[in-house]
Order: sequence, then structure tokens, then C-alpha cells
Amino acid sequence: MAPRKLQVAVAGLGRMGARHALNFLNSVPCAELVAAFSPEAKELEWAKVHLEPFGVTLYNDYKQMLEHTGLEAVCIGTATSVHAEESMQAIDKDLHVLCEKPLSTSVKVCQEVVDHAAKKPHLKVMCGFSRRFDASYRDVAEKIEAGKIGRPTILRSQTCDKHDPSGFFVAYAAWSGGVFVDMSVHDIDLTLWYFGSSIVPKSISAYGVVATQPGLKQFNDYDNAVGIVEFWDGRIAYYYASRMMPHGQEDVTEIIGTEGKLSVNLNPQKNLVNYYHSGGITREVPHDYWGRFEQGFVGEANVFAKACLDDTPVPLEFQNSVKAVQIGAWLQEALVSGKQIRFDESGNRLEKSNL
Repeated sequence: MAPRKLQVAVAGLGRMGARHALNFLNSVPCAELVAAFSPEAKELEWAKVHLEPFGVTLYNDYKQMLEHTGLEAVCIGTATSVHAEESMQAIDKDLHVLCEKPLSTSVKVCQEVVDHAAKKPHLKVMCGFSRRFDASYRDVAEKIEAGKIGRPTILRSQTCDKHDPSGFFVAYAAWSGGVFVDMSVHDIDLTLWYFGSSIVPKSISAYGVVATQPGLKQFNDYDNAVGIVEFWDGRIAYYYASRMMPHGQEDVTEIIGTEGKLSVNLNPQKNLVNYYHSGGITREVPHDYWGRFEQGFVGEANVFAKACLDDTPVPLEFQNSVKAVQIGAWLQEALVSGKQIRFDESGNRLEKSNL
């Protein structure tokens, strides 16, 4: 008798949603992709070629997809603006949820989703921070837990996208929440993982420039930004976000401890090939985030599906999805206002918002 498979649907078939759909279709043995939704005709045309021939039912109405017979879980890869609404609608239908980060660009709405999920503790509801499932970042976590570098004290982490002159990042900035909420939220989540989710900010500062994409100014966003978070327990996190890397994706993390240091991808490369030629020695780097983190997304989907089938906890604290966005929002505010934000030892802000 074949083992039971989790019946999964994917919402959204744009760049991210399509990749989630193909993962559940091809790379998650304990799950079966049974349905997919998109309101976009172009995306549904893609799905008719890549999903429908394999038994996946297509929908152009999200609520209708939630009624699909036998459906157990939904993976949400739609636009950030509808993540929260679609997550709560799925929870109301008693479905497990894996939602792309962030749950919302609004901290208040993020908390509403977390509170909504808490009403149904039997459901597995997880926000997708893919780096948590990357082999290198997991190895770092294990080494920190084993005390290999003493007490982790300084974290320097960056998310840097390849330059895209098409205007995509400018249009995206209209609803992304800004570079710190959209990009550095991954690095903030790593901080909550490596320093512990109980850390309390003491001060937050941020600085940025618009170097290559002047259209970002209309949305109070930047193509390069640096943020520094000082915590009350004596640790510091430094974040760099960029949309102008000419060579490709460059996501790097360093964790400096009292007895050593760990780094991830400090010398980015696509694979283990070096090209030796008359001009020197060169190597390729990933073109985009998928080239770097594809296996992390595969691992995330497999862990989520297994937790749903086995009724075991998902490995991420759901409340951290709110805290990561909150710190990102404070960084974005500091970036736009040019003013440092300070907090007392309980994490209460010492002054009102500057925006």
C-alpha cells in the first residue's frame, strides 16, 4: 500500500509561486500537488503546459480552489499584499498553510495572522524563511549550538540582488514595504535564529542611497541601504541590502563570536568550477536568489509537508515572522527619517514614530 500523500494547492503562479508549484510537483515525495490558482491569464497559460497535464486542477478564483475536494494544505506565493488575507481564509477552511515571507508589510496585520492561526493549534502554519532550510545556514546553527565560536556577538548579513534595469524593482517598491522589509527580513530572521528570538533592540539606525534606480525615490525606497541594530544584551547586527550588483546574487553572512567566526558564502560562487585563463582566474556566481537557495526552498516544502502528515511542530516560531517584519519596519523608518530609534530594556519605544 502506497504511503498517504499530503494534498497541496499553490496560490499564485508568478515567479515565486510557479517555483513552489514545481517543487511540490516534482521534489516533495510525501506531497501531491492537486490544485493551483492564479488570477492572471498569462500565468494560467503557463500552468496549462507545466501543471495541468500532471493532474493539477487550475483555478482563477482563490476561494473556489479552497473548496477543492480532499485539499489539506495551501502554499501561498501570491503578492505580499494578499498574503495575510489568503492565509486567514485558508485557516478558516481548516487547511495547513505555508506562506511566503512576509505575512504582510504591516506589523499589525502580521500579528492578526499569527493570532488567527493560534485559534486552530492543530493546523501547521508557517512563514517561509527559506534560508532556515539551506544546508550551509543549518550547519552554522549547529556549530553555534555546539559552542564552536563561543557567544555569537556580531552578525553581518547582506541580501544583494543582481541589477535589473527593466524597472521591475521600481514597480515592485510600490507595495514591497521597502528594502529592509522585503530583502533584509531574511537577514533579520537569521539574527533571531542565531542570537535567539528573545533579543530586544536597544537602538536602530539606517542609511541609504539611490545610485542606479532614481524611480525608487517616489516610494521612499533605496537601491542600497545599511542598517545597524544594537541589542540590550550587548550584541550588534549589521545589515546591507542592495539592488545593484552587476555580477549576480550575493547573499553573505558572518557571525563573529567570542571564540571564533563562521561565514556563509563569503566568496560567492555558482558551483565548484574556477576558470583559469590569460586574464586570471574567474568563477561564476548565481544569477538570482533561486540559483543560490533553490535547495532551501525544496527542503522547506518537504519539512512543511512532513510536519502536516506526522502532526509534528514546524521548525520556525510563527511569532518570529512578526518580529522580523517589525525590526525591518523600524529599520525602514530610520532609513527614511534619518533618525535613530531607541528602546528601553523591555523593548518599548522611547519616542513616537518619525513617519
